[in-house]
Amino acid sequence: MAKTTKKKTSFESFKKQAAGEVGVNLKDGYNGDLTSKQAGSIGGQMVKKMIESYENGMK
Repeated sequence: MAKTTKKKTSFESFKKQAAGEVGVNLKDGYNGDLTSKQAGSIGGQMVKKMIESYENGMK
C-alpha cells in the first residue's frame, strides 16, 4: 500500500470514528449532504481527540 493511501485510509477511519462519537453517519465517498452543524461537530470532535492525544503524550 502506498504511503499516501495508508495515511488517507487512517484519516478516513479517524474521521468516521469521530463522526460516530457525535452521532453522525458518514457514507463512503461524498458527504455533501451534511449540515454545517454536523460537519462542525465532526471537526470539533477530531480536534478534541487530537488535543487529548497530544496531552497524553506529554505525560
